[in-house]
Amino acid sequence: MFCPKCGCILRPTDKGGKRVLACGCGYVAGKSENFNLKEKGTENKKIEVVDSKIITLPMIEAVCPKCEHKKAYYWTKQTRAADEPETRFFKCEKCEHTWREYS
Repeated sequence: MFCPKCGCILRPTDKGGKRVLACGCGYVAGKSENFNLKEKGTENKKIEVVDSKIITLPMIEAVCPKCEHKKAYYWTKQTRAADEPETRFFKCEKCEHTWREYS
C-alpha cells in the first residue's frame, strides 16, 4: 500500500499497542483497512563441499621435464614488454610440476 499524500510505501509500525500502516510524512492508515504481513522464506539447503580440484585450463601434449608424462595444462601470460612474445606456462597433469617456455 502507498501513502495517498506523498506516494511512499506504508510501513507497519506500532501505535498505541496496535500494529498500523504508517508513512514517514505522518499519514496513518485508517482502522477500516486490513493488512496481513507475510514473510516468504526458502528452505535451508545444505552446502556441498567439493574436495577435489577442478582445473579448467586447456590440455596439450607436452613432455614434463620432471616425470616425462606427455600431457600438461597450459596458459599464457605477458611477462615482459608488450612488443615481446608471451610466456607459455605448463603444468603436468600427473605430478603437477610447473615450468615455462619462452618463445
